[in-house]
Amino acid sequence: MARVKRAMTTRKRRNKILKMAKGYWGSKSKHYKMANQAMMKSLTYAYVGRRLKKRDFRRLWITRISAACKLNGMNYSTFMHGLKLADVQIDRKMLSELAVNDKAAFTQLTELAKGKLA
Repeated sequence: MARVKRAMTTRKRRNKILKMAKGYWGSKSKHYKMANQAMMKSLTYAYVGRRLKKRDFRRLWITRISAACKLNGMNYSTFMHGLKLADVQIDRKMLSELAVNDKAAFTQLTELAKGKLA
């Protein structure tokens, strides 16, 4: 039976890691062992960051909606409750865009919410 040599596979794996670590400072971009540790750490940060990004953006949208609601004499929670009663299904991302870019449309939405609450 023929002997299996794995040098090519190992080299490919190492080159992949070193390519990903390109631009890192000092030994982290040159030595496989240090590059591998740096990459594992950075990929962990990237994974966590992708989840935090969703949280941060939702927080930003809510802050923008809340600020626009205050200008129209409402607070955020009553506004959202009024929209739910009015059966308006616009997500927070679009509501924040309206609050920033189209103040007239957002004012109409606040009037609609006020009407449903009364």
